[in-house]
Amino acid sequence: MILVNTDYIPGKEFEVLSIVKGSTVQTRHVGKDIMSGLKNLVGGELKAYVEMIEHARALATKRMVEEAEKLGADAVINIRYSTCGIMQGAAEILVYGTAVKFK
Repeated sequence: MILVNTDYIPGKEFEVLSIVKGSTVQTRHVGKDIMSGLKNLVGGELKAYVEMIEHARALATKRMVEEAEKLGADAVINIRYSTCGIMQGAAEILVYGTAVKFK
């Protein structure tokens, strides 16, 4: 499965199948939250949150690809990511794009 954030793939002609998406909601771990709060006092990268967001992004992307595969897609173009807080301590990661089939 080819994944790109452009609206074309060089050298490929395709037909558009559908918009596809994947999402996940992640919550913070209380123990990591306390450590991150302490880190906030001295500054620096919050590695626990970076890891959480990277995992969430990978899971959302996997779900989008699975949806595209069900349609028989060869690629997903115009991929975009979105993150939003849905409640205190929880965030949604959404990825979406256009599933296409090569001619």
